[in-house]
Amino acid sequence: MRAIVCENPGRFETTEKPEPTVESGQVLLQIKAIGICGTDLHAFAGNQPYFTYPRILGHELGAEVIGVGEGVHHVFPQDKVVILPYLSCGQCIACRQGKTNCCTQINVLGVHTDGGMQERIVLPANYVRSVQGLDFQELAIIEPLAIGAHAIRRAQIKPGEWVVVVGCGPIGLGIMGQAQHLGCQVIAVDVEEGRLRHAREFMGIQHGVLAEDALEAIQAFTSGDLATAVFDATGHRSALERGIAYMAHGGRYILVGLSKEVLSFSHPVIHAKETSLLCSRNATWDDFEQVIDYLKSGRFPVSGYITNQLPFTEMVDHFADWMDPRAGVIKAMVNL
Repeated sequence: MRAIVCENPGRFETTEKPEPTVESGQVLLQIKAIGICGTDLHAFAGNQPYFTYPRILGHELGAEVIGVGEGVHHVFPQDKVVILPYLSCGQCIACRQGKTNCCTQINVLGVHTDGGMQERIVLPANYVRSVQGLDFQELAIIEPLAIGAHAIRRAQIKPGEWVVVVGCGPIGLGIMGQAQHLGCQVIAVDVEEGRLRHAREFMGIQHGVLAEDALEAIQAFTSGDLATAVFDATGHRSALERGIAYMAHGGRYILVGLSKEVLSFSHPVIHAKETSLLCSRNATWDDFEQVIDYLKSGRFPVSGYITNQLPFTEMVDHFADWMDPRAGVIKAMVNL
């Protein structure tokens, strides 16, 4: 069985692994599609927090069940399944509150433990659910869209709100699409005109502005009120620190992107606005179910979201190309 291992920053190796065996309570999966996200790119570049090498990357996965262990009755061989890649302990204070996405002992596939860049994988059955009516690539993008769904749920946004999303990458576009789906007025902010154009053309975002012009534009769009919810989907320190300026008094600032840096905010500024500062990490099955319904509605432009594709056998030779901003990659997909 082939697996692609990130041995150290900038280096992949294709290796042979023993065929996995299935025990009670487990499922054996054939990986069919792997979405590539910022976590994978940062890990390959050597700047991903919570990460050690060597590691098999991959946590955005579409798969088929090819075997089940004793006691597994909710999925069956040949089922198409989505995978919740956040392995939680079930016992810590977060898990006891139903917040398994921020378990104190969390193990994320492809980050803390080996992920899905391999032909087959065995997982506990409770992290796998059957999904009808979606193809394998759609299954693989449920996870990144669920990151956005979780952030939106954290923010408790309502129809008609002005929402700013900073960053037109995969997570940002997912937040924009779902915010629009809920009836919000969305303003996209990015440093690259090409990404803003993509948001306009494929996501139908009416208001897209370059970061250098963002504050004045947001003031104009909102008649001076600014946005009641601002989402950062960049993880860049300068963007994270600047985003508070786009937020209305009494608003919410939701940090979805992850930075390794120490952030600095002016306390008088955030205090004057009575800022609700929220971090949003990972997602839960509830978020996954919401995204599944969203994808089945046909309102998310999957073809515009997945911009690059390669077969599993060619990924090692071309993965680094996806890190070049000139390539215009939004969501790359590896197919098996």
